[in-house]
Amino acid sequence: MKIDIITIFPEMFADTFKSGIIGQALKSGLIEINIRNLRDWTHDKHKQVDDRPFGGGSGMVLKPEPLFEAVEELKSTSPSAKIIFLTPSGKKYKQEVAEELSKNEHLILICGRYEGVDQRVIDSLVDEEISIGDYVLSGGEIPAMVLVDSISRLVPGVIKNEEFNNSESFSNPQNRSMLDFPQYTRPEDYKGWKVPEVLLSGNHAQITKWRKAQNKGW
Repeated sequence: MKIDIITIFPEMFADTFKSGIIGQALKSGLIEINIRNLRDWTHDKHKQVDDRPFGGGSGMVLKPEPLFEAVEELKSTSPSAKIIFLTPSGKKYKQEVAEELSKNEHLILICGRYEGVDQRVIDSLVDEEISIGDYVLSGGEIPAMVLVDSISRLVPGVIKNEEFNNSESFSNPQNRSMLDFPQYTRPEDYKGWKVPEVLLSGNHAQITKWRKAQNKGW
């Protein structure tokens, strides 16, 4: 899978994807992530990417020209690429959306900034608008990181243990509404706080029953 992220703050992604599961997937070539500076598609000496909105109002709006040129260039070798605009007014991001997006060979993520983007970009270029929650962030960079992290782990081969990947609460359709049960590890007794006896019993039926009782969503 290939993911292009269009942003005016590429430095925010400097070390984001270098470690953990995503870092290993990048090294192995299972995914490709490119951080694209929107200013590379400007033609004036100031590399201006925003301007005042027609009709008045506070703030600035991302101009259409650099975004159109960026997307058109990135799609020139990948016509089927899906264009995602990250915005608070978009569709709420859920695991089902991550699973659908992970089936695409190429995603182009547009990180919004300021008061948004020229509506013509949304009307003519964007395939889907996505929000990661009902709150406002400074821009789309952090939402882009969320999408990349949640989508990348679903790409075949990224997580070696398929059973682990499918058993996670939000990846298993039967468990999607559940929260995880409490987990414990060694030592068995830490400062007087002890691991529940049932987890030390070796009785898997009783352990499953205990975990169900602890999990309010079960």
